[in-house]
Amino acid sequence: MKEFYSNGKLLLTGEYAVLDGALSLGLPTKYGQHLKVSENHTQQIIWKSLDDRGNVWFEGIFETNSLREIASSDTDISRILAKILTEANTLNTSFLKNTGGCTVETKLNFPRDWGLGSSSTLINNVAQWANIDAYTLLRNAFSGSGYDVACAKHDTPITYQLINSEPIVEKIAFYPSFRDSLFFVYLNKKQNSREGIAKYKNQAFDTKKLVTTISEITSKVILCKELSEFEELMLKHEKSLSQILNIPNIKESLFSDYQDGAIKSLGAWGGDFILATGNEKTPEYFKSKGFMTIVPYSEMILPSW
Repeated sequence: MKEFYSNGKLLLTGEYAVLDGALSLGLPTKYGQHLKVSENHTQQIIWKSLDDRGNVWFEGIFETNSLREIASSDTDISRILAKILTEANTLNTSFLKNTGGCTVETKLNFPRDWGLGSSSTLINNVAQWANIDAYTLLRNAFSGSGYDVACAKHDTPITYQLINSEPIVEKIAFYPSFRDSLFFVYLNKKQNSREGIAKYKNQAFDTKKLVTTISEITSKVILCKELSEFEELMLKHEKSLSQILNIPNIKESLFSDYQDGAIKSLGAWGGDFILATGNEKTPEYFKSKGFMTIVPYSEMILPSW
């Protein structure tokens, strides 16, 4: 049996702008996805995907050589999975060719709707299994900046930047002294990243100026020692993207009465997680608004060591 694991992700700085080359801060999470592979000698790939509670959310059977779907609980997911495996086989032509069939089981250890990277962790796990480059597999099978794959591959916070379309990744020491004042709040819905990216790309703005602004914010966040400075940088980031997207930031939209700190969107605006700075009263504030999933920084993010 072969086993693989990849980390989930959150992008603290650089949402949207990472696509245009902004220096961005990625945070691998303590949550991720496992993939186990064992031979079964059936000439078939028997696939089962489990959620964080151990419940099966997808099952499929494919021919080993052609990757033709034989049976499936969801044809849309089957189509995506077959595309990933086909692209992996294109990058490594011996992948899946020297086996009489295999049984694959994936298991998330976070709820699927949290948006922590069920696709990127799968991409990286398959890339490890096929012994191929995960960024190339992502580029060929889907699209995106690739920061999520970088987080899947690394066990510490990273900076991520696309230079001439190539990912530049640096491990960094980012475990702020004020981390006990940082909370990740789930907005009770998963945001469609593709729609968010499309809206961003349809805006007319000075790309170079935005990239410079976000890159400078990222550099300052990494070195930040005081919570007050961190909050100012988060607010500046929100203001910059709000002007580009031509929509109110999340605090203006949902939490205008929040007085205990700053609030910043993470990823595609309008869903998944946000970051809130605050204190011991912060969880109760968000619960009173109907947002029951509040994860402290230290429980969500892998530390810098």
